[in-house]
Amino acid sequence: MEKIEQAVAEKDFLSNPKIVQNYTLLQEIGVFTYVDTLSREIRNYKSLFSSALEIFNRTTINEIMDAAVWQLSDHFLPSFIVFLWKPLQNKEDITIKGYKNYKLVDLDIKISNITPFEPFFRKYPKPINYDLLAFEMGESEEFASLNALHPELIIPILGPSGLYGLVLIGRKILEDDYASAELIYLEQLMSFVSQAIQNHLHYERTLRDVKTGLFNNGYFLTRLNEEIARSARINSSTSIIMMDVDKFKVFNDTFGHLAGDKVLESLAMTVKQGVRSGDVPSRFGGEEFTVLLPDSNRDAAWIAAERLRTMVEAMRVPWNPPLPQVTISLGLVTFSGDVSLSAAEIIHRADEALYLSKKRGRNRTTVWGSAGLLAKIECLSLDTAKV
Repeated sequence: MEKIEQAVAEKDFLSNPKIVQNYTLLQEIGVFTYVDTLSREIRNYKSLFSSALEIFNRTTINEIMDAAVWQLSDHFLPSFIVFLWKPLQNKEDITIKGYKNYKLVDLDIKISNITPFEPFFRKYPKPINYDLLAFEMGESEEFASLNALHPELIIPILGPSGLYGLVLIGRKILEDDYASAELIYLEQLMSFVSQAIQNHLHYERTLRDVKTGLFNNGYFLTRLNEEIARSARINSSTSIIMMDVDKFKVFNDTFGHLAGDKVLESLAMTVKQGVRSGDVPSRFGGEEFTVLLPDSNRDAAWIAAERLRTMVEAMRVPWNPPLPQVTISLGLVTFSGDVSLSAAEIIHRADEALYLSKKRGRNRTTVWGSAGLLAKIECLSLDTAKV
């Protein structure tokens, strides 16, 4: 429809009697060429804003990157596109995603840190030719890791907190070089991609614990209250697990606080691997963690808790000298819509069950239930050391 309207407008313009009368003169002085140039620029800006809208409508960083890949591939058809970004603030670890022909693929790139690139891109905050970057940083180990790919362009994703990531773009499949107009369009498009990724990372960082990358306690409480309301509406069962690292003080006092931090980071990684995609693992505070399990009755939650306990028991924390075996104690509570409980009451019950696990020897799960234990607090204790 837009192309039809444009063709009609051009026909009306050229058929204007004054234009026809002065056609030769207008052609000689370049008016028609200038009008064509303006028309192309208008089309490019319309395309740019359409692409930006498509990118900003995405709600996850993976969706943002997928949308960016489609836009870049439609305009330039590059041989590959690679995104490298830091998902966590104050962490050097990076995530890498590579694309070819619109599809996610594994590409030969081994790089674990993009921070050394930051001074250069603070100085040159625009899409830059790979050869120029090679001239400036060719001796660095980080840059050498890009040699296997040899991208045509490297685009920084910069924000208030520094360098968030890099986008590597390969040579065009059908043509040799990126024209200057294409580089301008690319810079403008990637400014939208960069802003969308920044917005997402900033939002994610308000929900995440900096040290472990798990959700923070504020987000956990928000989701818990949402599940309480949902359970009341549809009478579904929801569970929470509260866990604590056994004898955590020993790690800090004997091996140092950095070793203790490593234990927490390794535990967080293990917990993330052991829960479902819809569960909410979070750091409650210190060495305590929680997991919200939507649509989980007591039996399902018990299996989930035991899976986490055994995974942590088998976990080995990389440290020199080797650290003692890490174990956790867990408390579990299940609630449904037919029981009116506040978030504070649910957490208190999980904490009481966790306390009983500690009292009974640690490295076990206690389910808050119906047995007359813990000073008449209704608790059902299952001694997992004997299961």
